[in-house]
Amino acid sequence: MENKPRKDGAAPAQTGDSRDGSGAARSAPARAPGRSPKEVRPARRRHFSGRAGGRSARPRRDRVSRVEHVTSREVARAPTIPPVAPDSVRIIPLGGVEEIGRNMTAIEFGGPSGDIIVVDCGFAFSEEETTPGIDYILPNTGYLEKNRDRVRGLVITHGHLDHIGGIPYIIDRIGNPPIYTRRLTSLMIKKRQEEFSHLPQLMMREVEKDESVKLGQTTVRFFAVTHTVPDSMGIIIETQWGDIVLTGDIKLDHDGKEPSDEEKREFGIFKDRKVLALLMDSTNVWQPGWSVPERNVYTTLDEIISKPAKGRIIIGTFASQLERLMRIIHIAEKYGKKIIIDGRSMRTNIEIVREMGVLKHKEGTMVAIENMAQYPPEQLIILATGAQGDEFASLMRIGMKTHKHIRITPSDTIVLSSSVIPGNERAVQKLKDNLSRQGAHIITYHTSDVHASGHGNREEASWIHRQIKPKFFMPMHGYHYMLRVHSDLAVELGVDPKNVVVPDNSSIIEIQGGGQKIVKLPMKAPAEMRVVEGSTVSQLSDVLMRDRKALGQEGFCVVVATVDRRSGKLHKSPDIISRGFVYLRDNKELMDQTRLIIRKSVETSLRNPRAADLDRAREDLAESVARFLLQRTMKRPIVIPVIVSI
Repeated sequence: MENKPRKDGAAPAQTGDSRDGSGAARSAPARAPGRSPKEVRPARRRHFSGRAGGRSARPRRDRVSRVEHVTSREVARAPTIPPVAPDSVRIIPLGGVEEIGRNMTAIEFGGPSGDIIVVDCGFAFSEEETTPGIDYILPNTGYLEKNRDRVRGLVITHGHLDHIGGIPYIIDRIGNPPIYTRRLTSLMIKKRQEEFSHLPQLMMREVEKDESVKLGQTTVRFFAVTHTVPDSMGIIIETQWGDIVLTGDIKLDHDGKEPSDEEKREFGIFKDRKVLALLMDSTNVWQPGWSVPERNVYTTLDEIISKPAKGRIIIGTFASQLERLMRIIHIAEKYGKKIIIDGRSMRTNIEIVREMGVLKHKEGTMVAIENMAQYPPEQLIILATGAQGDEFASLMRIGMKTHKHIRITPSDTIVLSSSVIPGNERAVQKLKDNLSRQGAHIITYHTSDVHASGHGNREEASWIHRQIKPKFFMPMHGYHYMLRVHSDLAVELGVDPKNVVVPDNSSIIEIQGGGQKIVKLPMKAPAEMRVVEGSTVSQLSDVLMRDRKALGQEGFCVVVATVDRRSGKLHKSPDIISRGFVYLRDNKELMDQTRLIIRKSVETSLRNPRAADLDRAREDLAESVARFLLQRTMKRPIVIPVIVSI
């Protein structure tokens, strides 16, 4: 899923009760009155452009020896959902709507004992300001866990992390079903799974376009689609009332106004098919016209590489832009240039396509970064990760002058072959500033066609709709606004408004009565946010996230009162520890007044020591101190009360 905005504006997650990831109840530290918990929202995802290695230099926290799962009690608390009727098709988007990322959709039919086909299993990246301490955000698979015995297969449309990243954390929980996908995607999944050697071996089933397979009693067919990674495919699930078609991430190969002959042949399969429902990518449908053809990018890069240069050309792009990376290698070879690959994920993906035989080049075209000093600068092209300003990726380390091998010179040219994903603006600006300070000449998509999205614009979506001609339509992959624009387009193209549903994550959509009507059920599948934190998978607690954000924004204050258990009086002056709130030495008057508040609260609560409730005394102490600090500082630090009885 390349060129996608981050998950800004994702809808609020439905959080559970005040429990931590283990399911154990926990109480929140008291805070100022009137402070309501903030809604925890799914992280606005850094568009990973699908990357099977998008954040290449991200600390490898996913190399774990074990994974703790959400407790069975949490699954048991899931809402009661009636079984699907024999004449209905149930569709549940478990992620990928209301947001960009963590794409996963369940298709169910055949009654209570029928088949469930799952399409994609991605994750979304977290952000420090929204979900601090979280590595990845997963789809909530509670519904599938309750019905794991009916999950016949997991079908993967392509190899981007927002479609495959969740597999190691989820696959065993839904019964380890066989995974069906094309060759390149299969290799990407296997390569990532090597980091989870403690898990059972995956059951991979490689398929090709035009092929069909039987999953339980259900026939599933495949067709090729155009995206930024080879071997992308769409899915056709056959039912007795017609096809359910899922496009995955999609654009068209076109000349600026007309799809290619290959696209026309591929979508020609729908001419004689009855399509019951279309579930289609909506990421760029809000943009008018046609997207920039990838061939324009190739032409521009050819011009840049062919021009005489005094220094190196450094091209920053996503590791998953495999078509573009391979084309750059071929262009470099044409002009006698040497290629250096810098970035773990990019090296991994290049190695995969070389092993497949998809990428072929002369021996000596690739140069190890350690040996680049052996060649004149004008002969070198460096392919680097980190065009989105990722902190640990290659380009940012170059910009920060912390890269082990590369230092920018004024003769270098840097090409940022990616658009700026909403939410990454500051990071990308910092990257460009750092590189510019070192004298490099920077080329971006604002001034040249050095990037094209992997998602089709409005005219491409219109053309696809006219080929498929569905009875029912459900937009997928995007924020609510994108889905709404896409649904309006479907109506303009002739779909009955009653036959269009705009879903939320975990909505239960049913096509009922043997294909007669489509409805959104009043209940939802489990929707609480599930996350990966270091080596654990847990259900996200709103209390936990609220406290983490408060710690980062307003700090904490520990107040320690030592009390004489016989008299209920303070034994000595209270101790105060502050971190991230105020510097104690510079706020002596405030601390002295706070100590008076502590003394008054504790001695009031413990005026009858024998009958005193210490838990209640601590709560009152935290509330009194929090209220006072809010009044005096307009800040709300987390107040941690400690009462020691001696």
